[in-house]
Amino acid sequence: MFSDILTPLPSIGIEWDIKKGFGPIISTPIRSMEDVRRLKPMEDPASSVPFVQQILGNLRSEVGNASTVLGFVGSPWTLAAYSIQAGSSKHYIELKQMMHSAPEVVHAFLDHLTEALIVYVCYQIDSGAQVVQLFDSWAHVLTPQQFAEFSLPYAQKVIDGVRAQRPGTPLMFHANGGVGKLQRMAESTADVLGLDWSTDMAEARAVLGPDRVLQGNMDPAVLFASEDVIRREVTRCLQQAGPHKHILNVGHGVIQKTPEDAVALFCELARQSASIHQDSTASNGSTLNGTDIEELKEMARAEVGLVGC
Repeated sequence: MFSDILTPLPSIGIEWDIKKGFGPIISTPIRSMEDVRRLKPMEDPASSVPFVQQILGNLRSEVGNASTVLGFVGSPWTLAAYSIQAGSSKHYIELKQMMHSAPEVVHAFLDHLTEALIVYVCYQIDSGAQVVQLFDSWAHVLTPQQFAEFSLPYAQKVIDGVRAQRPGTPLMFHANGGVGKLQRMAESTADVLGLDWSTDMAEARAVLGPDRVLQGNMDPAVLFASEDVIRREVTRCLQQAGPHKHILNVGHGVIQKTPEDAVALFCELARQSASIHQDSTASNGSTLNGTDIEELKEMARAEVGLVGC
């Protein structure tokens, strides 16, 4: 399911709107400890965001076992960044000033968001989501040290909190701008780590190891290229990720005005990833065994459901 990452904010007292040509505008930005104290807990999402339950429930009924229904939420850091900055920004001045001048306010706000997101993710699961992705779209504004302080610990608390209440539901963590943060991301216990397109997949595999499930990470702009280029880049991504523990996806969202035929081709190549791997390894003089091929086919079935998230 696609859901705007700011959807849960009004439930805790932060109003926002979309300004055409600019993006989200936060009308009540968080700038002080008093602002944090005025926030409400996320107590009853079924009342505050009932449409989420309706949409997920309908999707789950419609797809049955033919595909996987994915939930989608912003990370505590990303929601905090939007709420402090009051929207999108080029330099993030308000946000970075507060990080340095009043870190206690930022941490208190992150704590509040973390508790709210645990409730919200569990609500999505109860409504029909079979997998949930935690998306940190503003991780790129952080240094590795800041990521370790302001982002990763709170994302991990969400993962831990949801697992305690809804064990068995796979959880994914995608940090946009993960370059330079792979060692930190390795500390996450998410079932799947999402990689953006600026990360070298071969390097990520080397750092994160053969047993971590990785998602990504083809540049979404490639989908504006020719079919031959798309096929070449998909093959390269698959080769770098290796024949195990990989979910093919673009390295960020599908860009507006992307040709639909290109998206359809990418989905089909995801379904064919097992045979693409098999052909690639054969050309290199090696082979995949039956277990390898079945694992790839299973991952490919998951891949198709992830392309649109």
